[in-house]
Amino acid sequence: MNTRNRSARKGFTLIEILIVVIILGILAAIVIPQFSSASSDAKKAAVRSTVQTLRIQIALYKLQHGDALPDLETGGWTTLTQSSVYQNATVGPYMQAIPVNSLTNGSVVKNGANPPVAVAGADFVYDYGAGTGSGNIWGTQDAAGTILP
Repeated sequence: MNTRNRSARKGFTLIEILIVVIILGILAAIVIPQFSSASSDAKKAAVRSTVQTLRIQIALYKLQHGDALPDLETGGWTTLTQSSVYQNATVGPYMQAIPVNSLTNGSVVKNGANPPVAVAGADFVYDYGAGTGSGNIWGTQDAAGTILP
């Protein structure tokens, strides 16, 4: 009789399964919102990294072109992605590819000012100022051109 009772109790009861499912549901409700904000935080970090790279490459361009800033609005990204000639020397390219803002999925650069203000339709805001600006560049976080803090 003892062996019969042991062999009859090999599975889980319905109550035990329900308790496990409820615990898993509670854990999922706690963890899933944290992952959704982590995705947004990662995209913001990617934009900040891209902007930092752009600032470094703009500074290098300025250094190699006699303190002249690249005109990214008129010349587009080709100013940084293609070689150029300055004083009989070939310099550049400064970027391998056109940068993409991971929050807006675009590459539109528009002239702005320092300190930066929102520029509608811009993925990047660049302080060119007809060549007399600071050369600083910022990423935006939405279609309204809101500067990423």
